Amino acid sequence: MIDAQDYRYMARALVLARRGLFTTDPNPRVGCVIVKDGAIVGEGWHICAGEAHAEVIALEVAGRNARGATAYITLEPCCHYGRTPPCTSAMLAAGIGRAVIAMEDPNPKVTGRGLAQLRAAGVTVECGVMEAEARALNPGFVLRMREQRPFIRCKLAMSLDGRTAMASGESQWITSAAARRDVQFMRARASAIMTGAATVLADDPRLNVRFADIDRIRQPLRVILDPELMTPPAARIFAETGQVLIFTAVTDESCYLPLCSVGAKIQAVARHGEGLNLLTVMTELAHREVNEVHLECGATLAGAMLQAGLMDEMVIYLAPRLMGDSARGLFHLPGLTQMSESIALHIEDIRAVGVDWRITIQPASLPAVASPLGRLQRI
Repeated sequence: MIDAQDYRYMARALVLARRGLFTTDPNPRVGCVIVKDGAIVGEGWHICAGEAHAEVIALEVAGRNARGATAYITLEPCCHYGRTPPCTSAMLAAGIGRAVIAMEDPNPKVTGRGLAQLRAAGVTVECGVMEAEARALNPGFVLRMREQRPFIRCKLAMSLDGRTAMASGESQWITSAAARRDVQFMRARASAIMTGAATVLADDPRLNVRFADIDRIRQPLRVILDPELMTPPAARIFAETGQVLIFTAVTDESCYLPLCSVGAKIQAVARHGEGLNLLTVMTELAHREVNEVHLECGATLAGAMLQAGLMDEMVIYLAPRLMGDSARGLFHLPGLTQMSESIALHIEDIRAVGVDWRITIQPASLPAVASPLGRLQRI
């Protein structure tokens, strides 16, 4: 029987889970609270892949108080051996009497089995408490497990008249320092930061996470979509720590040598029109355990991703400036000539970031999912 206290303690477990937002990849973010006689006796969250899961940490804190207690967990406990032993075994050994779970684990190795194992051992199990909030914490993990592709979040910056760069290509800086810092939070939570070769040639970005005030910084994989293999080996992206993966349509491996010599990994994929087969790219990234892709790119790649149905979320920073008719637009969407062909969007959140406005949007063709972006700065 679920009551108000169950929601209270699950909310606390979700707060704990968010503390792993930047560090758990490729694992999901999970929090656990153990309650006995109306008091919290243990709590924990998963910090890093390969380290103890949230349940194990919370049980260690609770000690003997775990016997007969209720465990509140944001994701179904694992019941198989991975990098660590099964959490269900630890819970049963500790004597947990009741488990309240936010959502089933979408991992096929677990789905429903962890719950069944607990029930078979006599543990009272409730599932579905604050499920939407738990899913919003792990959109990429859920999508990768269910559809074998990562969640794709595209960051864009534009002027009040919808422009992203001057006709010359100049774009630094449309938005304020506060907005640029805000973007670092999105980069930090991502498994991979992706761009196109045209952006590398035009802007020479580093595509890394630049923070001095977040513990255990993890540099995401940096991905370049480069059909013609035009990325220069002298690009700044290769001077930073972390791996760079280039997808290309070029199959002659002798052409890879200059980029491999500066540390790039290169993967050939099939063409689609003038670009690459984007679904193949995303499937390959899922095979590499990429949960969330943070996309920073120009209008051509952004438009291609949107039209391919691969854009799960857009975060647009709207700056209080005008850039004129000749400046460049936000998306390249050829073929749209009728209002009936326009792409409907669902606005999830609008908030001020410095002097700019951050608009979080999902394509209306996708089911609406609560976005946790509004809470990033307060974690």
